[in-house]
Amino acid sequence: MENTAIKQEEIEKVIKTHVDLFLDDINTNLPESMELEYEGFYRRGFFVTKKRYAVIEDGTIIAKGLELVRRDWAPIAKDTQQDILMAILKEGDVEKAVEIIIKSIKRIRTGEIPIKELRIHTQITKKLSDYKQIGPHVVAAQKLEKKGLKIARGTIIEYIIIKGKGSISQRAVPYEDAEGQVYDQDYYINHQLLPAVSRIMKPLGYDKDKLNELSQNERQQSLDDFF
Repeated sequence: MENTAIKQEEIEKVIKTHVDLFLDDINTNLPESMELEYEGFYRRGFFVTKKRYAVIEDGTIIAKGLELVRRDWAPIAKDTQQDILMAILKEGDVEKAVEIIIKSIKRIRTGEIPIKELRIHTQITKKLSDYKQIGPHVVAAQKLEKKGLKIARGTIIEYIIIKGKGSISQRAVPYEDAEGQVYDQDYYINHQLLPAVSRIMKPLGYDKDKLNELSQNERQQSLDDFF
């Protein structure tokens, strides 16, 4: 194990030396205001676009532009995305990533998810009266305002989507009022979890429909075993 670590360190040093030579050559021909820099050596990485990617360094996922680093996604979606990235980038195990997704879907369907893992954070960027498109965060903010709370520009709204009639926006409930409410399993599967994980899994042969199909098969098998 120690020899492997030494070899890895030597490889990184060689790469760094060559990169430095490359950068010196490139930077001498760039305008004064521009300069390329070496950020690091990563054994594995996943690129959705040049501004959306994840790499692994010393067992830690470093991501940009993906859901796991954005606050307007529920923790269950962000945590699952991080877990599958770890399975893929650290272990190179796509099947394990699929199992993680199916397990998360099952937890949502069976109501095992604590409310805190479902909350979504969104910032109010203008006066509530100025919003023409009334999204879930605006509806939740309006409900808080009716309770006497002051909602100003810059306020962070925490909310969940509950089961019931009406649009998704109309079913947004402030997080502080969510205790005892029944969350909308379909919303969290189809609008939170699957979009976040399929962004990673689609290039590996598992799009949103395929993942949903696998989870449905798992559910049916569980019911068959039960009966």
